[in-house]
Amino acid sequence: MTPELLALSARADEALARALPDESQPPVELHRAMRYAVLGGGKRLRPLLVYATGHAFGAPLGRLDSSAAAVEIIHAYSLVHDDLPAMDDDNIRRGRPTCHIVFGEAMAILAGDALQALAFEVLANDFMLAAEPASHLVMLRTLAGACGSHGMAGGQAFDLAAVGKVLSASELERMHVHKTGALIRASVRLGALAAGCNDARTLAALETYGHSIGLAFQIRDDLLDIEADTTQLGKTAGKDVAANKPTYPAILGIEASRSELTRLTMTALDAIEPLANATALRDLARFVAERAS
Repeated sequence: MTPELLALSARADEALARALPDESQPPVELHRAMRYAVLGGGKRLRPLLVYATGHAFGAPLGRLDSSAAAVEIIHAYSLVHDDLPAMDDDNIRRGRPTCHIVFGEAMAILAGDALQALAFEVLANDFMLAAEPASHLVMLRTLAGACGSHGMAGGQAFDLAAVGKVLSASELERMHVHKTGALIRASVRLGALAAGCNDARTLAALETYGHSIGLAFQIRDDLLDIEADTTQLGKTAGKDVAANKPTYPAILGIEASRSELTRLTMTALDAIEPLANATALRDLARFVAERAS
């Protein structure tokens, strides 16, 4: 990552630490599990997208902190639940034991539930956004839509139903547009809305950008699953293949997947080409396509 993105990632960590309940407050074990799930590293892609988009429209960083924290808290909750035995059944996340391994399944479920609620509380309580209630409401609706049956949860349902099946390329794309892409697109949109951008054409261009890097992120993830090891990834390598899950390399082939990754990255970059202050957004698109973990 560039120095600018690393600085924004550090800012996101600070916003998250402030937003989370102190682990000395009861219920102590629940708060410990919540902080463990959120503060244990990660790329912070989603908050970075909030900051980068908001910056492109001149928003002060303080106006973007709550949206950045909210999307990462939602992402962390989804990982806690995805790792559970009833879902993806994984023991490693971000290079350390998953939340349910450390705190038990019941506490991990509660931590995920509490994190989802906290994300909306953080966004709803932002006094800087409250001065514009109509826009604030649209932001809350945007986050909610990214989480539900037409967003991330729906994508996970598609994923569970697809295990052991052969999907078409369009069916695979539909799954990941929901599971991975919905929150990524919401992150971009939240950054724009927080900055006061309400131009329909600009928001449509940002939607294209978010859609493209969301799918690019998943293709890169699928390629890394077969090309990298567990230490490099910070999670179990080869798990998708072992679980007989449909992936881009399995359906398109490795070389075609790489070509599609390049095409999506160029589409994302083209979409934001008219924006004057989009350096960070361009850097993030390239990071998504080239990341090694």
